[in-house]
Amino acid sequence: MKRLTYISKFSRPLSREEVESIGQVSSRNNQKANITGILLCSGGIFFQILEGEEEVVDPLYEKILKDDRHTDIFCLKNEPQISEREFPDWSMKTFILDENTDLLIKPIKSLLQTLSTSQLILAKYTQPTILEIIKSGINPLKVAPKLVEKIIMFCDICSFSTLSEKLPPEQVVLLLNEFFSAVTEIITVRGGEVTKFMGDCAMAYFDSDRADDAIQASLDILKEMERLRKSAPEGNALRVLYAGIGLAKGKVIEGNIGSTIKKDYTIIGDAVNVASRLEALTRKLSRSLLFDSDVKNSAKVSWNFLALGDFNLKGKEQLTAIYSLENALTILKIDEIKRAISLSNYPRNLSPSASGASHICKYTDEL
Repeated sequence: MKRLTYISKFSRPLSREEVESIGQVSSRNNQKANITGILLCSGGIFFQILEGEEEVVDPLYEKILKDDRHTDIFCLKNEPQISEREFPDWSMKTFILDENTDLLIKPIKSLLQTLSTSQLILAKYTQPTILEIIKSGINPLKVAPKLVEKIIMFCDICSFSTLSEKLPPEQVVLLLNEFFSAVTEIITVRGGEVTKFMGDCAMAYFDSDRADDAIQASLDILKEMERLRKSAPEGNALRVLYAGIGLAKGKVIEGNIGSTIKKDYTIIGDAVNVASRLEALTRKLSRSLLFDSDVKNSAKVSWNFLALGDFNLKGKEQLTAIYSLENALTILKIDEIKRAISLSNYPRNLSPSASGASHICKYTDEL
């Protein structure tokens, strides 16, 4: 048998009658499927334990994941080989704790609220792939590494070292947050996933058949950087916010990398290195977007490809054919950017309202 424990939040306000109805319907259905368990509700939170045969529990949990009454679902514990039930007499006993004033119930309410808040905080520091693994009831630490083909993206702020020297720490962080917010939203909308932030660089990946989405996301990012520059007031650091982007396609290893103390679920491989090298090369080639021939050949859209030649990338024995796009957004004048930064005097306060942060990512496909 299997026991599964999860926590979730109400996606919308539910009345006492609705919660009781959920419990009654669940009880009837679970009795037919020989599923037992308990359901606690408090402060807009569901806490549920399901136990029964694995071939019955798993489909039920899949149904819960798709239930529009739930949001922020986290599997807290997955016990696949239990010999005894903890709730053998309850097909689904429901407890609504909100109206209970018993002193013994108060700590349980507090515990559920704390647990829910902790999960939401954890989600902010965890990449989507890991969240999906957790939601599915799988322990991420037990996921085996696998060889996959991906399109890797590296996106980095141009002349960030110079900028960080001129700005106070809080403004550096605010600038980074503006940049990462735009980049993450755009990549996510286009079907990619940001896997990590490294200094002023975002690393992301797309499935191997989404070359056009990766290219379009790159243009969307460059378009958003242009919008932020134009909307920023005089003297604001966002007026010199430019990005370099490198794309590469290839086989990578996806899985848990790290030590017994700290692990990172990430991707490693030659394509990762190539994407990083291409991003760094954007400054020398005066192009804000560079990609290799594998990305170019995977594209289905008729882009205005621009062949820049064959280059010897660090760590590669053979020359790499590098491409960009014939597009005004991809032109990068790094010397002018550096000069503009060196001549700028930045104010003490760089607020989101001044930079237009509330309007991040109002980009279009008209590129």
